[in-house]
Amino acid sequence: MSIPSICIVGSINLDMNAYVERFPRPGETLHGRRFTTGYGGKGANQAVMAARMGGAVSMVGRVGDDIFGQDMRRNLASEGIRTDFVLETAGVSSGVAVITIEETGQNNIVVIAGANGLVTAADVEAAHSAITSAQVLLCQMEVPMTANLAALRIARAAGVTTIFNSAPVSSDVPEEVYQLTDIFCPNETEAELVTGVAVHTLDDARLAAAVILERGAKAALITLGPRGALYVSADAEMHVPAPEVTAVDTTGAGDAFVGSLAYFLARGHPLQTAIARANAIAAISVQSPGTQASYPRRAELPEALRD
Repeated sequence: MSIPSICIVGSINLDMNAYVERFPRPGETLHGRRFTTGYGGKGANQAVMAARMGGAVSMVGRVGDDIFGQDMRRNLASEGIRTDFVLETAGVSSGVAVITIEETGQNNIVVIAGANGLVTAADVEAAHSAITSAQVLLCQMEVPMTANLAALRIARAAGVTTIFNSAPVSSDVPEEVYQLTDIFCPNETEAELVTGVAVHTLDDARLAAAVILERGAKAALITLGPRGALYVSADAEMHVPAPEVTAVDTTGAGDAFVGSLAYFLARGHPLQTAIARANAIAAISVQSPGTQASYPRRAELPEALRD
């Protein structure tokens, strides 16, 4: 069987992680327990996860002409990710995420887009061959929507499966995005922000999914943290539970889910199997600190999660 191919249009960030006992109150200075840096950005995270599973991954994005950008391009290349379409932008900083993680593993994140905010439709057009030769295209909301739309149009015309991860929700999602998306994938908070339906229960998630389908997406896949994920299409509905684990750091768990989901779908696994395995990969990731640093490699996985 050929190596599954995934193309990802998205952000590339440096993560700055502060570990604290609890989140500070407004105006409060709090002593942290430790500080680390790591590679991040939703696009890069998903690319690394898919590559570690064994996918042939192409990344489309931008970094700044700073030391962070140079380092992040090297990191992607070291993971076996094609970086021809990761462009360097003169006079602009690379993207940065400032992350605070409290002792339960929950986090708050402030993202500064930097060069990620300058990804253009022309950048995407230059990667046309990488998109059309992939089995799955992944997009998120940390690059301009014009770039996402260009990628989704190319993929749809070529019959490539499209996954739109509506994270982080910082603006309205254009109607065309739904119409060009095979699997629209938000978490509970993002589902509420895009649909107006507060998601606390499975029934709430079903209502939110119905709104997503009404807007034109072929399917909605709402991730529910430790409760797993709910998939709804016109023809099917399934709630796929997640393994019970003790979370150390939930940062990047959603990207571990989406990146591994893209790999399993590109590999040709049935949808329910792909979702269940992606849940399991995300559960493994939350048991270790960091973002990409917490993502397992294929050789490290239990036999049941390998192809």
